Amino acid sequence: MNPNLHNLFTIAQKPQRRIIGLMSGTSLDGLDVALCRFEGSGPATHVQVERFATVPYPEAVKAEIRRVFAKSTIDFEHLCLLNPWIALLHADIVLDCLRAWKIAPQDVDCIASHGQTVFHAPKSQHGKPNFPNATLQIGDGDHVAVRTGILTISDFRQKHVAAGGEGAPLAVYGDYLLFSKAREDRILLNMGGIANFTFLPGSLDAGAMFSTDVGPGNTLLDAFTQLYFPDKSYDAEGAIAAQGQVHEPLLRALLDHPFYAAAFPKTTGPELFSRDYVVQAQQRSNSVSLSPADLLATLVEFSAAGIVASIRRCFPTSDAPLTIYASGGGMHNPVLMKTLHLQLPDCRFLTTHDLGINPDAKEAVLFAVLANETLAGSNAPLGSSRPGIPAVSMGKISFAQ
Repeated sequence: MNPNLHNLFTIAQKPQRRIIGLMSGTSLDGLDVALCRFEGSGPATHVQVERFATVPYPEAVKAEIRRVFAKSTIDFEHLCLLNPWIALLHADIVLDCLRAWKIAPQDVDCIASHGQTVFHAPKSQHGKPNFPNATLQIGDGDHVAVRTGILTISDFRQKHVAAGGEGAPLAVYGDYLLFSKAREDRILLNMGGIANFTFLPGSLDAGAMFSTDVGPGNTLLDAFTQLYFPDKSYDAEGAIAAQGQVHEPLLRALLDHPFYAAAFPKTTGPELFSRDYVVQAQQRSNSVSLSPADLLATLVEFSAAGIVASIRRCFPTSDAPLTIYASGGGMHNPVLMKTLHLQLPDCRFLTTHDLGINPDAKEAVLFAVLANETLAGSNAPLGSSRPGIPAVSMGKISFAQ
């Protein structure tokens, strides 16, 4: 047998697997690195997060990514160069973390590398009938594998698209396997650049659970904070927004988009919810002269409105209070969280800390779960009764040798 295939078979048969999950989101703030120890697969999955770190991107790295990020016109040579460059950056971050944790690369079975999203284009967004759903993440898995010497699984979203999905959100798979609980309906709300949630029914019926994007989370807040305050990458603690007032005509203009009436599940990204989108809404609502504080206050309300409207639309009535487990950067914005509490008073808010997973590590852990399923799962149907949620094994395998 080919030695690489023999190694792959051996890893799949192990009673425990050590997998590093890597996640870099649309906020471009850095790379999340979660070292996880897995036992089992499918509904019997058990995971322990042994180590976790968020390694911030230097401003120079962010600038290089922004040259192609969510742009319709780019320098294709630069995109080509970024693909291995990002991979080597991520690989070196992994090696640095392992050195700091005093763990040898050969003691890790696999890296689950999400890569860096640079463009997301579902048909519902690009509107070109002759073209399929599409999404693009860079950070070549072969480069990660060769540099680290660790088997790498990457490019998870392509299989989802190929099987009929939109490539996002993928959290539904890991959320269901790790966080479902009998007799408790749960919502796993992730507020990254884009906000999304997974519904986990207390019945444990995989066909009833689903995941969907709901609109912007932090992407617009970060973009306008950086525009008005170049020394800040985000509005820490919502301090600027807390000083402003919500501009209701602008809020209505922001919410006036077909995305909000589209059926669930659905996806979106910064390609739609961009600075230009906000400027156009300001022009329609005669609010171009808003102060930075008032604009950020309105954008917080906009993010909250998308979340609240989606939850109310999906769950207009409930026999018991819904429990919402928050994660992602928006969880650290007290203005956003206060708004959600006020507008969803019948919901109970917790974080995934209460489920045993650091909220900041959750997305990286969930990609490690996908890699574990690719290695050792049975590919059992998972929510496949709902359109857009194919039951698939995801990720391309890159050997280190």
